[in-house]
Amino acid sequence: MAGFLLANGALSDDGTELKIRQQLIENHLVEAIIILPRNLFYTTDISVTLWVLNKNKKARVVEQNGKLKRYRNREDEILFMDLRQMGSPYEKKYIELTEEDRAKVTSVYHNWQQEGYEETYENVPEFCYSASFDEVKEKGFTLVPSRYIEFVNRDENIDFDTKMKSLQGELKELLVQEEKSKADLLKVMEELGYGIN
Repeated sequence: MAGFLLANGALSDDGTELKIRQQLIENHLVEAIIILPRNLFYTTDISVTLWVLNKNKKARVVEQNGKLKRYRNREDEILFMDLRQMGSPYEKKYIELTEEDRAKVTSVYHNWQQEGYEETYENVPEFCYSASFDEVKEKGFTLVPSRYIEFVNRDENIDFDTKMKSLQGELKELLVQEEKSKADLLKVMEELGYGIN
């Protein structure tokens, strides 16, 4: 297994990058694509992607730290994760993934890898999605997570009439306060002998 940090352009660029991506996918080497938050690194503020490559995505049983891990066959699947909404401020202008963030990501990743994942893993909108080889091929071998992970349109859930009535009330209150402030200011100027007509 290997992990590589690459600029997000490598997920969808055409030409040579497309040929390399296609070969990696067709040879069952790409296990996970994890898009990371901005400002995670000192040397750049851009969002980058962690590519997890694995030469053995076949079903197997492995002993790790005295425990048996039962991996399922994932050759025709790729896990996409979007971590851009995660992280906490660090040194004012940076973001760090907290221990809880890292635990959540590794738990989802390991659950997805193993037998019984039907009970322990689920696609979560705006966070993760397990895509089949056919889905990736259908999308032209692009590995942009947002092409697979479902995003929620929050505008669909807004009751615009209720929202506009709320804004109308707030605006009315602001206009009343503005008139009061204006009257107070004119009164003070008048008292100082500099009335404004």
